[in-house]
Amino acid sequence: MRFFLAAAALAAAPAFAQERLVDAAAPDSARQTALTVLKHLAAGDLEQAAARSNAPAQRLELLRGYRDVVGEDEFRRLFGRLLAPDNRLIAEVAIGPRRLLVWELADANRQLAGQFYIEVDGKFLMDDVPSRERAELQGVLRRYRAQRE
Repeated sequence: MRFFLAAAALAAAPAFAQERLVDAAAPDSARQTALTVLKHLAAGDLEQAAARSNAPAQRLELLRGYRDVVGEDEFRRLFGRLLAPDNRLIAEVAIGPRRLLVWELADANRQLAGQFYIEVDGKFLMDDVPSRERAELQGVLRRYRAQRE
């Protein structure tokens, strides 16, 4: 089912996109970095999480703002939920060095969530800088979500 969903989403892709699926076990997968970022967030370590961004100051400000709105305990709880074993990575899509990780959230009615990463100098960072490729990956996430409706 997961492969069918991923293949169908890519089949609906525009011809100009250079999209490809990445195996989560492959050396060029951003999955481990994503899990590391989520662990830092679940622990409330905003600085360590933000350091794994291509715009760390912007990311830190965003994280602090969110924490200030929901409170420290709720912030940790919400990000901790993302690490639940019932949540699963259903696809990782690459366009050049950029990655979209599509997660199925078990405790959110199987809703899909996306994370964006970019490979820089052999390591992955959260992709917080707008680009054409990131916009294309946002379109991929929309297609995955639309297939669920």
